[in-house]
Amino acid sequence: MSPRKLACLLAILQMAVWSQELNPSMLKHLTGAGWPTYNGDYSGRRHSPLKQIDAKNVGSLTNTWTYKATDYGTPSFGNILKATPLMVNGVLYVTMPENVWAVDGRSGRELWHYKSPPTPGFHIGHRGVAMWGDWLYFETPNCDLVSLNAKDGKERWRKPIADPKLEYFCTMSPLVIGNHIVAGVGGDSLDQPGYLQSRDPETGSLQWQWNTEPKSGEPGSESWPDADSMGHGGGMTWITGTYDPDLNLLYWGTGNPNPVHAGAGRKGANLWTCSIVALNPDTGKMAWYYQVSPHDTHDWDAVQTPVLFDGEFNGKKRKLIAQASRNGYFFLLDRTNGEHLLTKPFIDINWSLGLNPNGQPIPDPKKEPSRDGTLVAPSSNGATNWFAPTYSPETGLFYVTASQNYSVFYLTAEGKAEGFAGRDDFLTFSGTVKAIDYQTGKIRWSHDIGGMGAGLLSTAGGLVFAGDSSKHILAMDARDGSTLWHATMGGNQMNGAITYELDGKQYVVVGGGDSLYAYSLPGK
Repeated sequence: MSPRKLACLLAILQMAVWSQELNPSMLKHLTGAGWPTYNGDYSGRRHSPLKQIDAKNVGSLTNTWTYKATDYGTPSFGNILKATPLMVNGVLYVTMPENVWAVDGRSGRELWHYKSPPTPGFHIGHRGVAMWGDWLYFETPNCDLVSLNAKDGKERWRKPIADPKLEYFCTMSPLVIGNHIVAGVGGDSLDQPGYLQSRDPETGSLQWQWNTEPKSGEPGSESWPDADSMGHGGGMTWITGTYDPDLNLLYWGTGNPNPVHAGAGRKGANLWTCSIVALNPDTGKMAWYYQVSPHDTHDWDAVQTPVLFDGEFNGKKRKLIAQASRNGYFFLLDRTNGEHLLTKPFIDINWSLGLNPNGQPIPDPKKEPSRDGTLVAPSSNGATNWFAPTYSPETGLFYVTASQNYSVFYLTAEGKAEGFAGRDDFLTFSGTVKAIDYQTGKIRWSHDIGGMGAGLLSTAGGLVFAGDSSKHILAMDARDGSTLWHATMGGNQMNGAITYELDGKQYVVVGGGDSLYAYSLPGK
């Protein structure tokens, strides 16, 4: 076959691939054929069934290709690949603020690049896109929800989901459930209320909105002193949630209340902030909630991924939901009804007097922010942060990037304060990957990674992939945490690696700095 005919054939095949829509069934169970949503599938486990790469051969992994993003604007902390790439039908979709790229999953060749006009809003980073049929959805820093054609990156529509003049800013990857595009918001400065929205994937029109604070007279309003405090109560919905198709329940973590460090003007538990909530995705109605940090005053949002899995607890099979929360505690609940099962710290903490009968931490009044400063563990950055955890059904272990750290918390305002109304100074900041036995909360192993690190990926090959503070991606033995392989990248990893199989070859792809790095076994 002549080179010209071969090129034409490849172009036709490429167009055929692009014409394939995302099969919604791919979102329910990760098969290894792709990575179709932020956490791989709805469960949030970030666990792949692929095992071509395993503990015996991972030491042979080599860099297959590298893609360097270009023309994305001024280099900054926000303009690095914090996103989780999607991989659907052989094409990777990856983002930075105001930018989306489509990249060939086999070669790393750029297929198209969408660049949004510059927008206001805090450009702290971007988590990625969602996909429905042939369409992509992402949030801009100024909180527009944008739909693109996945074939060529052409803009289809954009809808505002928050007002940037109120200092909302948006970073998360939306979640697709049926004919719903669920999007969340972020913001800290002006004490605005948080919420989730569901949008129609065809038109972008609003279907429902769920607010993280109740209205006067509604259930939960008794946990606030007045309507004014509820109306400025924070509770942002920063990070993508999870979903159980059998129960038809959407699970989401909510942010901290505002003002952040000053709690005197918002006495009470401050529902539904710092909570794991279960919502009906068709109506936005709440089925149950569990608050992990009642009346938080240390900036410990609870937006960390609520991970879904089935397993035994105390000899009984349960549908479980687990979260390693920013406040330093690991929580295990029954996801059918929110029943509390287990609470255990996964770092050394000093802010709690113990647990109440519902398993919630009891804050120590002596560890509140003060004029002279109060030493607290963890710091305001938390025992963990937005970095994605993973759960392996093969080992029964929950893996999380954790940090043993401290802050001195200062109170700079009282009463009806606004904003942070305080500050904190970090004293230490060391990072580890911890493996938690979900049935007991015990730490089975820890692996030092220097700084806070990055998101995680586990595989049926007995591996956990992580990133350290020295620009390395590393593969660890899922059973004991020993390092089996590592490679140096051009920048630090932030979000978790993904893995997929194309033409019989398993790839591991991860963002480092402004580049994507793909690894595979030689000869495969």
